[in-house]
Amino acid sequence: EVQLVESGGGLVQAGGSLRLSCAAAGFTFDTYAVGWLRQAPGREREGVSFITTSDDKTYYADSVKGRFTISSDDSKNTVFLQMNDLKPEDSAVYYCAAERGVTAQAMYYITRGSPRYKYDVWGQGSQVTVSS
Repeated sequence: EVQLVESGGGLVQAGGSLRLSCAAAGFTFDTYAVGWLRQAPGREREGVSFITTSDDKTYYADSVKGRFTISSDDSKNTVFLQMNDLKPEDSAVYYCAAERGVTAQAMYYITRGSPRYKYDVWGQGSQVTVSS
């Protein structure tokens, strides 16, 4: 079965850090872009960070630049999102998603234009809660 398995969410105080993991099962990330998207209650889904796994090019939303870092470990077929200096407004359910044959930048703009776009593969979602 093709799926993404997430781990690493939780509760943290403002200014703290969390790392999310997204592991591919049943396929490899070779020709995919992988992204982290988030959705807070009452708000539209938004793209946070994206990576093209073939060349490790990355793309970030302005709201997380300088605080979040996306990376990939090809040997583990896993993508990570390191989140530092977390703010209460970062609280949301975070989803990883993978799309074949696109770049990180393309995935960012697809999400921006169509927040409900159905990418090829999705993770189950991870709750991130940042207390003030």
